[in-house]
Amino acid sequence: MAKKDSHYISAKDMRAIAKENRRITRAFEKKKARKNIPESEYLSEMKDENNIVEFDDLKTYFYTDVGTVKAVDGVTFSVPQGTVVGVVGESGCGKSVTSLSLMQLVQGPSGQISGGEIRFKASDGKTYNIAQMPTNVMNRLRGKEIAMIFQEPMTSLNPIFKIGQQLDEVVLLHEAGATAERAKARSIEMLGLVGISDPERIYGQYPHELSGGMRQRVMIAMALSCEPRLIVADEPTTALDVTIQAQILDLFRNIREKINGSIMLITHDLGVIAEMADYVVVMYAGRVIEQGTAEEIFKNPMHPYTVGLQKSKPVVNQKVDRLYSIPGSVPNPVDMPTYCYFRDRCERACEACAGEYPEMYQVSPTHKVACHLWDSKKKEGNE
Repeated sequence: MAKKDSHYISAKDMRAIAKENRRITRAFEKKKARKNIPESEYLSEMKDENNIVEFDDLKTYFYTDVGTVKAVDGVTFSVPQGTVVGVVGESGCGKSVTSLSLMQLVQGPSGQISGGEIRFKASDGKTYNIAQMPTNVMNRLRGKEIAMIFQEPMTSLNPIFKIGQQLDEVVLLHEAGATAERAKARSIEMLGLVGISDPERIYGQYPHELSGGMRQRVMIAMALSCEPRLIVADEPTTALDVTIQAQILDLFRNIREKINGSIMLITHDLGVIAEMADYVVVMYAGRVIEQGTAEEIFKNPMHPYTVGLQKSKPVVNQKVDRLYSIPGSVPNPVDMPTYCYFRDRCERACEACAGEYPEMYQVSPTHKVACHLWDSKKKEGNE
């Protein structure tokens, strides 16, 4: 007898799922579209005043016709003031969706922040819960207090408008009383800040007239225009060649010294993380599986997935016959298991891994890991 495909969904089931999803997403969209609501509904308090952003049990789901994709499922970490926090993991682990949730840019109506909090400390001293903020209020923070540098600058810049027009728009939108002359002067100043040698000429050009590295510098200039407290850089060097990547990373280091803000750096490149980050958050299948300082993560990785990521990176002057790759594949995001998501790919899986999903264990004041191996090691040390 043929085994029934557990992932098969009939047309009737798909219609029922689609109907329920429309009901759920309509409620979320209606909540985001509210106007003139009391500020108390989206105000909160930071758990640690030294942080600028705190993700607390964040859940961002995509409601599709074949089921609910839990792209981000209970993510908790913070970004301290004046630091660079690197978020690392393979493609599809939820890094970008986490950053888009912070910006309220998750593609709706299917994608929604369905639970948890994102607490952000603004320049006015108030702490906002972005997960509860209506869109019209979020528009005041997005671009001014929190700025994002996207992965592919060519698709982020509008091809029919000149660079100057797109830069000016940010200043005119967020700076009270800004004039066209003031906006132009600020835009040219920002282009100079990011290392563009002839900012007046670049100001009058179209995106297609610039190289990839120049377009990325323009995107960074746009993000810096209103002196944000937090810059979210979503794989800012992925589309660039190696020499330009080095220039962009040098630029980020210079920017960090000049602005009194924080950087949330999202990438799958551990080399970039090692070079730039103060703290590292490792994600897998929508969850944080390890976090700590850069030194702790690179010198003392505790989770087998983190170890696997480091082993899969090429090392200069080290010859290998074949580069290491983590075996297996990520579980089905619509039907995630109840046990550790990495168990079926883990070379060190133990009996406990077949039980409940591991909790986040404290290794040191700054180092945490979600792995039963650490719990077993700790118990052995106590016996």
